[in-house]
Amino acid sequence: MSHSTQNEVLDVAIVGGGIVGAAMAIGLLARDINVTIYERSNAFSEVGAGIGFTPNAESAMKVLDPAIHAAFKKVAVQNTTDWFTWSNSGNREEGDLDEPIYKMYVGERGFEGCHRAEFLNEMLNLIPENRVKFRKSLVAVEDRGDDKKLLMRFQDGTTAQADLVVGCDGIHSKVRRLVLGDNHPAAHAGYTHKYAFRGLVPMEKALPLLGHERAYNRHMYMGPGAHMLTFPVASGLLLNVVAFVHDEAEWTEEKLTAMATKQEAVKAFENFTPFTRGIIDLLPETLHRWAIFDMAANPAPTYVNGRVCLAGDAAHASAPHHGAGAGMGIEDAAALVELLQAVHSQAARAACPHRLPELLSAALATYDHIRLERTQWLMQTSRFVGEMYEWQHSRDPAQICHEIDSRSRQIWSYNIDEMIRQTRQDFTRRLWALHAPVSDNAHIKFQTGFLQQTPVVDRMLCTTLTV
Repeated sequence: MSHSTQNEVLDVAIVGGGIVGAAMAIGLLARDINVTIYERSNAFSEVGAGIGFTPNAESAMKVLDPAIHAAFKKVAVQNTTDWFTWSNSGNREEGDLDEPIYKMYVGERGFEGCHRAEFLNEMLNLIPENRVKFRKSLVAVEDRGDDKKLLMRFQDGTTAQADLVVGCDGIHSKVRRLVLGDNHPAAHAGYTHKYAFRGLVPMEKALPLLGHERAYNRHMYMGPGAHMLTFPVASGLLLNVVAFVHDEAEWTEEKLTAMATKQEAVKAFENFTPFTRGIIDLLPETLHRWAIFDMAANPAPTYVNGRVCLAGDAAHASAPHHGAGAGMGIEDAAALVELLQAVHSQAARAACPHRLPELLSAALATYDHIRLERTQWLMQTSRFVGEMYEWQHSRDPAQICHEIDSRSRQIWSYNIDEMIRQTRQDFTRRLWALHAPVSDNAHIKFQTGFLQQTPVVDRMLCTTLTV
């Protein structure tokens, strides 16, 4: 991919080089928009092991740049079947093998997983080295007026300039604190009272216990006070195991991780079936506990302040129980890149009646409007299903089936093409409103509520067992 003909009309800075930041940069580069990633670490890295993307996220990848989707499919592990299974596992007397209570069809090659680092590495091959600055820890962003670029100050004493700063710097975002203020309730994520044991199990060790179908497909095991997700990664050579545990205490560690032992995980799943406990036994003796933080209790009222905005976890960090947080960030990137392409095109026109700050203001207002409601709903529903998987709301299989079905459809069946259409329409109306007569402005109506959804999940199977 060549980006040697970039036009300097619009200069974008992305703070944070994770999956969302990299995807956004690739989308901008594909549209010949000047972009630089500022990453605080010495090199790119991804926290965690496995990650999955639902159909809506894959559609958003294609909108950004088909090369991103190709990179994902290159490292994704194809499921043996196109079904996601949930099992009742909370009765240790039930027997050796858990029985499924719910199966959902995820579409052909839908909801596949990969290793986070492998996907990020593939994306980095699409970004020229000179578009990335390492060891850049952001301290402040100064708005020096509409006639000047924003000035970014870094901890090492250096500065950089940009027309727009996008915070893709994760759950503990510095940019979010700059957008909202350090003392705002939403400036910092909060503990969800759940943590996770994560581990990668060699597939040759997992197969004798799980069998081929369970080992090579996505499976959720539900029960009292804990739940576990398994799916294949690393070209099917490893089984990714994420075991979530409810925690009544506060998280007092300075970091989001703490050392743990396999015995702690065994204790957390002691009331589960022998089969599920057998999966825990496959984990290594030394583990980490990963604290689950989110912003559900204090969602951000806006993702925009001036010419600074937020995307991904920096904007709407959610618990991972839907497996949709990164995908929602990819949706953010698709919407924002579409808007910045429109800004770039308008600003490059000799006869454009709008100044660049006006264009950016309209674009960011549209971005905030289009993305706020859906992403904040995800934070709430992710908390809910995490609790539901641990029987904190109901043990009724029919009720669990209903909640999984309705909530998953709202995520997976989201129509990305319709989102892009409404994004363009909203932005055009805002530009028109800039110079419309006051009397006409009163009649302008912008879209509200969820965007239209087109179902892509077309077959369901729900099997009820006695719990």
